[in-house]
Amino acid sequence: MHRFGEMRVTAQEIIEFAHRYDPQDFHTDPAKAADTQFGGLIASGWMTCGMMMRMYSEHYLTHNASLASPGIDELRWLEPVRPDDVLSTRVTIVEARRSASKPDRGLVRSKIEVLNQHDRVVLSMLAMNLIGCRTPAAA
Repeated sequence: MHRFGEMRVTAQEIIEFAHRYDPQDFHTDPAKAADTQFGGLIASGWMTCGMMMRMYSEHYLTHNASLASPGIDELRWLEPVRPDDVLSTRVTIVEARRSASKPDRGLVRSKIEVLNQHDRVVLSMLAMNLIGCRTPAAA
């Protein structure tokens, strides 16, 4: 397991992102957001994904031979992300194997979780990454 990153979420970032990509009142308007089931402004889940990707890339993927990702599974937004939350990322390797069709790379499946400053998981997903292998495949 690896844990890394620390990103503070600001109200301004939440509103700017939402106006551009996810213009729902609970992301864009603090007064209207106060009257929703969230009781205040919350970040778009897609913004949280972007913040996770920044931490994941900066602290994890750039430190190995990352080649690409064919996708993710089971993306869940479990708790709202609010202004002034401080997020970090936890990655747990679930599976690692060499590719049968391209033996110069491995397939690594990871559980990725974003946690707030209270260690509550706000986002979780399963990611598959293609990683270059250190050693050649056995003949």
